[in-house]
Amino acid sequence: MFPALETHLKQTIPDPYEDFMYRHLQYYGYFKAQRGSLPNSATHQHIRKNNPQYLLHRSLGGKDDLIPDTLQKEKLLWPTSLSSAVHRQREAINRDSRMLSLPHLRSRQLLYDELDEVNPRLREPQELFSILSTKRPLPAPRWPIECEVIKENIHHIEWAPPQPEYFYQPRGNEKVPEIVGEKKGTVVYQLDSVPTEGSYFTSSRVGGKQGIIKELAVTLQGPEDNTLLFESRFESGNLQKAVRVDTYEYELTLRTDLYTNKHTQWFYFRVQNTRKDATYRFTIVNLLKPKSLYTVGMKPLLYSQMDANTRNIGWRREGNEIKYYKNNTDDGQQPFYCLTWTIQFPYDQDTCFFAHFYPYTYTDLQCYLLSVANNPIQSQFCKLQTLCRSLAGNTVYLLTITNPSQTPQEAAAKKAVVLSARVHPGESNGSWVMKGFLDFILSNSPDAQLLRDIFVFKVLPMLNPDGVIVGNYRCSLAGRDLNRHYKTILKESFPCIWYTRNMIKRLLEEREVLLYCDFHGHSRKNNIFLYGCNNNNRKYWLHERVFPLMLSKNAPDKFSFHSCNFKVQKCKEGTGRVVMWRMGILNSYTMESTFGGSTLGSKRDTHFTIEDLKSLGYHVCDTLLDFCDPDQTKFTQCLAELKELLRQEIHKKFHELGQDVDLEESWSDISLSDIESSTSGSDSSLSDGLPVHLANIADELTQKKKMFKKKKKKSLQTRKQRNEQYQKKTLMWKLTEDTSERAGFASTLQNHPAFFKNSENSSFLPMRSENPRLNEVVFLRQSETLSPPPQKKRMTNLNRRDKDTSLDPSMATLILPKNKGRMQVLHLIYCT
Repeated sequence: MFPALETHLKQTIPDPYEDFMYRHLQYYGYFKAQRGSLPNSATHQHIRKNNPQYLLHRSLGGKDDLIPDTLQKEKLLWPTSLSSAVHRQREAINRDSRMLSLPHLRSRQLLYDELDEVNPRLREPQELFSILSTKRPLPAPRWPIECEVIKENIHHIEWAPPQPEYFYQPRGNEKVPEIVGEKKGTVVYQLDSVPTEGSYFTSSRVGGKQGIIKELAVTLQGPEDNTLLFESRFESGNLQKAVRVDTYEYELTLRTDLYTNKHTQWFYFRVQNTRKDATYRFTIVNLLKPKSLYTVGMKPLLYSQMDANTRNIGWRREGNEIKYYKNNTDDGQQPFYCLTWTIQFPYDQDTCFFAHFYPYTYTDLQCYLLSVANNPIQSQFCKLQTLCRSLAGNTVYLLTITNPSQTPQEAAAKKAVVLSARVHPGESNGSWVMKGFLDFILSNSPDAQLLRDIFVFKVLPMLNPDGVIVGNYRCSLAGRDLNRHYKTILKESFPCIWYTRNMIKRLLEEREVLLYCDFHGHSRKNNIFLYGCNNNNRKYWLHERVFPLMLSKNAPDKFSFHSCNFKVQKCKEGTGRVVMWRMGILNSYTMESTFGGSTLGSKRDTHFTIEDLKSLGYHVCDTLLDFCDPDQTKFTQCLAELKELLRQEIHKKFHELGQDVDLEESWSDISLSDIESSTSGSDSSLSDGLPVHLANIADELTQKKKMFKKKKKKSLQTRKQRNEQYQKKTLMWKLTEDTSERAGFASTLQNHPAFFKNSENSSFLPMRSENPRLNEVVFLRQSETLSPPPQKKRMTNLNRRDKDTSLDPSMATLILPKNKGRMQVLHLIYCT
């Protein structure tokens, strides 16, 4: 400290963290002044926010650069009554501060307190502790720099309709409008520069594209102009173009997933300048799936801003004359499908939104997590962390939920449950199920407390924040389906998946993971169901089906066990459920929640609401308690019921094939995968592969991995280990091979002087030859024979009945009988 200040002020004990960081920075050359050349936090002078010449650059932006005037700095920071020695030290500081004011050296580690006053101590490492805090605003979403984003904040209220919303009942006379396009219509909204296939993500920023936001909607000519004004440049919006083809009729084109030319299913956009008494028709012209729930009564969602403000009414199902059909325009490429519907708006001059399903944005998630982080009770057992940053730099959040344990042994004994959602960004139903789960598990319910006592929950509420932000249906900004890349080695291109897989891998090293479940949405089937993986271990036969069956009993009007499927297809090897299953998680599932509604029980033929999906999150918790009940009565009953259900299904399958089967005798020989059909509804990314700009990187990493494996040398064995291994193989060979056959072959070899000089041996043991090279070869080939040769090297064209066949002087072939008529071939290479 300065000598003058030692006598003028009371010196406090330095902060150990500050002391360490000062030494650390000085060691690496970033801090070149003396240790005491900066004031202590207890002695610094205040710098007010309204000062026009702010001294230091604030960590969260919004302040000017460093003050260039060093004299002004002196007046602000130091007392006027300092000794000459202090002034000399001060001049040294000024020289260093001028150097530190360069852009690439400027520090962002200096803090400001709540009064906006400088607190000159180093910031704690970012993200080491809490991420979200009320002391600073939420981190704004980061967009690709090609995307234009409007400044308005879009927010929707949660609301559950008091009456069931029934499916639309087709009358058969629904109009099928002809698609006319821009030739006969007027473009009233169209996005410019949207990245498609062939381009790839480069960088992002908050707010997307720089510059003035263009007005894309048409300009109204006056109060009588009834043209609708469209907009979708907000979170999760994805309308590409709107064409007015009649006074109240519009053709809509959806934007494909960024950096691709497909994946059009999700839609979310805004309309303004509505008229109350008119009947409007909207037709989406570029959908890609040939089948849809709109063919069996699903309705689009409508949100009226006036209804929300005046009557507290939110999203509701609306629409008439709903028809899903094939587009009549054929451009020689992939076929398109159309969705058309009519609607009457409730108010004049209203602002309304249309959506495929209830939106749940990245900002919605951040607001929810902020409330959890600032809750003094929930924050004690729910720790919020950053798993990683997405491709665009958005935070992928990881929640660890468990009650504090009394002892380390109690903590280590807890099993883990891993839950995730929104790997497909357009499947917002997964977020609503996740929200229902979090609402319950973070509550003070006795069941929730019990679950937190016995489990460690690892929760990933939004795996693909980039896709959610930009309004993609299926892909990330890499232009690929993340749920096909759980085996990826490209950490930089698929960070969300790479870090998720490795987090679970580390978790498996610490404790058993009882259950893994990834929440999805389904566009072709109604109800809610699970996809799992058949277990081949007879000890746990049918155990992977117990949890889904229990869930169907707890939610009988929503969950359909008969829609569940447990077949592992080759095209699904890269999905989360299959990769986690192969990592050792027996109960590994994908939960599919329909975009439509239920065909079961009291909710039959009605749409699912937000509350229905949230209630499923509670049922997951309830089923976990049943599944882990120490009293195994429910578990045993479910297993018995599963065996009977499977028996009936097998009888049905064989009856369809016109065959009879005795299940009592051949029950264990029947493959469950052959009984079940393949899963459906996820055909949009089966053969995408890697983009060109990523394929080369993957090849390089694969080559490096192979080279690394080649460099690994096999550990050398001692002579004792080699002898023991040889004796073990010899003994196994003697026990498994036919003695008489070996004796017959040995007698054949005795009459062939080219191989063995000693003809007294009648058993196949190591034999010596005069040629030392021959001794080595015979010993080598004999050792190889003791373990079965690879299948591809087995010879199939040999005839054992030909006993007069002479041996080739360069090769002798030994054919040994194996079980079930299989043959093993031994080649003895004769080298001279």
